[in-house]
Amino acid sequence: MATTLDFASPGPVTRSYRLVVHHYGFMKEQCRNGQPIEFPPFKAGDCSRCIYYYPNGRSTSSADYISIFIAGAGGRAVTDEPVKARVSFTLLDGAGEPVPGHSCSGVWEYSKLDWYGCDLFIHKESLEASEYLVDDRLTIECVVSVERAYDLQQRLSLDPDVTFQVGGEAFSVHRCVLAAKSPVLEAELARESTLAAGACCIHIDDMLPQVFKSVLHFVYTDSLPEMTTGPEEESIMAEHLLVAADRFDMQELKLICEEILSSDINVNTVTKTLGLAVQHHCHMLRDACIEFLGDPPVLEAVMATDHDILELVAKNCPMLLKEMWAYEDDPMQDELAMCF
Repeated sequence: MATTLDFASPGPVTRSYRLVVHHYGFMKEQCRNGQPIEFPPFKAGDCSRCIYYYPNGRSTSSADYISIFIAGAGGRAVTDEPVKARVSFTLLDGAGEPVPGHSCSGVWEYSKLDWYGCDLFIHKESLEASEYLVDDRLTIECVVSVERAYDLQQRLSLDPDVTFQVGGEAFSVHRCVLAAKSPVLEAELARESTLAAGACCIHIDDMLPQVFKSVLHFVYTDSLPEMTTGPEEESIMAEHLLVAADRFDMQELKLICEEILSSDINVNTVTKTLGLAVQHHCHMLRDACIEFLGDPPVLEAVMATDHDILELVAKNCPMLLKEMWAYEDDPMQDELAMCF
């Protein structure tokens, strides 16, 4: 007798909370850097949550930005299982619609970490120059989806009907689950079904087995596997997963990878990260790189070790170079002149 696979269990509990900041300008004047405004708690899953809004940033490095965070407000059930929530923050326009390019999301394992959020949610000057402040009112939507962890390997063993061969390793999975998450894999599965009777085997080239395993983890759990190595290894895996997400047209996974890589931009990584963002059409990651390079001393430091960066910036953000060219005392005048 075949085992019935219940993909709805344990199932997420999803709540949305619309954060409305009235009197934006007054709040900005009253709160210093690092001082939050706490909003009333709301319930999602087995725990109450509170939203903390920082009008002038949470830290000194985010003083020019609005920061937004969520934290537990007590009442969490005692459990030995890790409990995770997918959290997203999205800026809304005057009509209550999401503003493209102004959202952040990620997985919050709140059984281990008390808070989750975004230090650099939106630059204050950019917000104030936009049409998204309506009557001095700012609106941000927070969506929390809570789901208990479960054994992925056990789920994969229940009546799989397709096998993927990746780098010499075989992964037996469920076509209906993959098809629901990836239009590319859905099309490939449909094509293979017309060529072979019964269970089929699909070969995936140019991908590491551990990367495909992480893709499957996301497909089945809507979260990335926990990294047991350091931040550098996490960024390397995020690069691989971003390429895979673009290849399989998995936009949510792609956005998560962009956020991970955006948080790791530095003088040593920005050229590679910008190239990756351009190649795979990652607008949020591209903008984060350009913003990082907008500080002339930073661009100068990057150029000292990598001259390719000017060509990348010239192709993807010529306005940045024109702004820097306007400063006659800029030490990079000669290099900038070659870009025009």
